[in-house]
Amino acid sequence: MTGRPIAIVTGGAGFIGSHMVDVLVERGFSVRAIDNLAGGREENLALHRDNPDLVLEKRDIRSCSPDDRLFRGARYVFHFAGIGDIVPSIEHPLEYMSANVQGTAHMLECARHARVEKFVYAASSSCYGLASVPTREDHPIEPRYPYALSKYLGEQAAFHWHRVYKLPVNSIRIFNAYGTRSRTSGAYGAVFGVFLRQKLAGRPYTVVGDGSQTRDFTYVTDVAHAFLAAAETPRIGRVYNLGAGKPQSVNRLVELLGGEKIRIPKRPGEPDCTWADISRITSELDWRPQVSFEEGVGRILADIDYWRSAPLWDPDSIDKATKTWFQYLSPER
Repeated sequence: MTGRPIAIVTGGAGFIGSHMVDVLVERGFSVRAIDNLAGGREENLALHRDNPDLVLEKRDIRSCSPDDRLFRGARYVFHFAGIGDIVPSIEHPLEYMSANVQGTAHMLECARHARVEKFVYAASSSCYGLASVPTREDHPIEPRYPYALSKYLGEQAAFHWHRVYKLPVNSIRIFNAYGTRSRTSGAYGAVFGVFLRQKLAGRPYTVVGDGSQTRDFTYVTDVAHAFLAAAETPRIGRVYNLGAGKPQSVNRLVELLGGEKIRIPKRPGEPDCTWADISRITSELDWRPQVSFEEGVGRILADIDYWRSAPLWDPDSIDKATKTWFQYLSPER
């Protein structure tokens, strides 16, 4: 592994992290991935199983000391590790603060002591709450549940390390990433995982409301390339919204997947539309989405067996899983 630049990818066996590993290895980096495998899978890195330029350490980021050997000589740190989903964050807020805020602080200290050239933080567009669209980076911040708050506080910590310790930091607020290797286990969550398992089982898709709501779905390889651009740019201290800039409806997703659908109630705090203003990232980083929605869905369908072990959701189980959501996020309570 000598002679190659070194990059750290936290959450490197996860959904976006594993694609980040792919991009970095292709670009000639030696990659050191860290993942506790709570949400990631070793098989996501199967492409590099015999590659000496990839090391996977199976541990929690909160176990890393500031002078952790894994970070020695690293040029870049890409920080994806953390926990997601809305309902579990409402039920277990302390764990989210610990993993997503304290965990980030641990990574920032490791990066600072290693004197890395760039720390790129994976932030979430959920920090904007029910935002006006298209959403710019200077939109007011209004996190509506603990997951959104924890990701925003992690971002604030990253920029605090930038201001106080001069750690070179950029942050990318991701809008609706989707693609192969997305998480298959755990709580009721992202629409793709729910629908793909339903398709495998020949069940109808559980569409929230009338399905006209739109999301700025962004294919995962486009996300990974944006993060590399944010590392390689000389700019520091910048926030970038990352989306495809072309929102797609849930009904369009159903059309592409093929099959029947049934409706379930709309949920409080969910926007009718997410739509990133990507003018900053396109102008400053010369990044543009390359994978169309139709092509991205096609890639997922070609690998649909990946989701066979995912939970199979129906209206009753969704109702039970989202009771906390309605209890705490309903505006009339």
